[in-house]
Amino acid sequence: MGLHQRKRCEIRPIGVPCVIRHIRQSVCLQHIDIPFKTPALTGVFSVFFPAQQMKPISQDNVIRTYRFYAPLYDLLFGAVLEPGRRALTETVNSVMPASVLEVGVGTGLTLERYPASSSIVGIDISQEMLEIARQRAALLIEREIRLEAMDAEALDFPDDYFECITIPYVLSVTPNPERLVSEIRRVCRKDGTILILNHFSGSRFWWLLERTVRSMANRIGFRSDFCFSEQILKHDWEVLSVRKVNFLGLSKLVVIRNT
Repeated sequence: MGLHQRKRCEIRPIGVPCVIRHIRQSVCLQHIDIPFKTPALTGVFSVFFPAQQMKPISQDNVIRTYRFYAPLYDLLFGAVLEPGRRALTETVNSVMPASVLEVGVGTGLTLERYPASSSIVGIDISQEMLEIARQRAALLIEREIRLEAMDAEALDFPDDYFECITIPYVLSVTPNPERLVSEIRRVCRKDGTILILNHFSGSRFWWLLERTVRSMANRIGFRSDFCFSEQILKHDWEVLSVRKVNFLGLSKLVVIRNT
């Protein structure tokens, strides 16, 4: 009996709904990594995990979300996203810039690992997150650190002001990523370094998970479907390196030269 005949005999009694139910209940996501992602199976999954249009993210939505998460942020997202933060600050230390702007400084988890000789400015739109960051910064008494509440899509800095800009886990939660990119390029010096740390969709491993969490992501203002080529490669800057970070390559650290 040929391979195709055997497959038909095995699948026909079970039925597609049973296969999907088994996949949904599977603990090990490797069982749905793709060879599985064939056009035929993608069509089947689309029936059970339909694509949903991402709702626009508003500034008010971002503020409300992080007002809620501020007391819980370090517990929920501290350790799990720490490898990416560490890779980011190690890269900044290899560059040793005189000035660094961190867009979305949050609770200040990266502050102590930036170069001691660098002047650090951290901005965030959430006052609640900044309050926690200020407590951390107060312990770094020998460092030059300034924290401000600011909209990253309308930066209150002159052109060509910073040698290095870091953007950890922000680009997919800002209302207008293209406007943010335009602003960071404006305030970054020519040939300066831009580091973007973010989740990007399209990974073979995370494909199904991105589909299943899309409705929840809509509610909290996070883009689970965030295309690397549309957000990074379409710009005329120079991408120096791309490195997978965090558990099973959930995120990417992108090092860019501002041209």
